[in-house]
Amino acid sequence: MKRTLTMMLTVLALVLTTSIVWSQEDGWVKIFNGENLDGWKSNEKYQGFDVKNGAIVGKGNRNHLYFMEELKNFELKMDVKISAGGNSGVYVKSQWQDESWPVTGFELQVNASHGDPVKTGSLYNIIKIFQAPHGDDEWFNYHLILKGNTLEVRVNGKLLYTYVDPLEKGGVPQNENITEQNKRISQKGYIALQQHDPKSIPEFKNIFLKKLPD
Repeated sequence: MKRTLTMMLTVLALVLTTSIVWSQEDGWVKIFNGENLDGWKSNEKYQGFDVKNGAIVGKGNRNHLYFMEELKNFELKMDVKISAGGNSGVYVKSQWQDESWPVTGFELQVNASHGDPVKTGSLYNIIKIFQAPHGDDEWFNYHLILKGNTLEVRVNGKLLYTYVDPLEKGGVPQNENITEQNKRISQKGYIALQQHDPKSIPEFKNIFLKKLPD
C-alpha cells in the first residue's frame, strides 16, 4: 500500500510539473516543449532544425519553421542566440509557404555581426537598427506585442519602438516590398523561425505565446 501511494504521488508530481512547464499565469502558454518539434512544421523538403539542449537549433541551407496556428492579436516572448557571423530572423503574421522566403508578414532581424548592416531589433525593410543590442553567441530576449495595427518590439526588456502600420489607415507603403496584399499587421498569420545559411546557427528557446482579444 505504501509503495502504491508513493508511485501515485510520483505520477501526480510529474503531472503537476508538466503543467507548470507548459503554462504561465496571465494567459501565457509555452509553445515549444524543449524536447521535439510538435506543433511546428518545416517548409522545405528537408528538416533544417533540430532540438538540442532544450533549444530549437537551425542547420543547413534556407529553411523556415512555422508554428502551425494562425494568430491575430498576441504577445510573443522567446530567448534567441546567433552564432558569430550568423544571420536569422523571426517572422510574424506570415502565411504558409511550401518553400522559399516568406513573402508575407513581418521579419524581426536576428544579427549581431553578420555583414548585413541591419541588426537585431530591426523590422526588415521597414525599421533599420545598425547597432546590435547583444553579442555573438549570447542569449537575448525578444518580446513582441501585436495588437490591431501596431507592433511593439522589445529586446532584453527595453522598448525599441512601436511601429504603426500605415496601410491600416490608408497610408502609402514605405517601399516596394510592402503592399496592401502581403503585409498588414491586422491580418492573421503564422510565427516562423528562419535558418539562413549553413554558416548561421540560430537557437531559440523559452518560446511563450499570449493571445490577446480582438
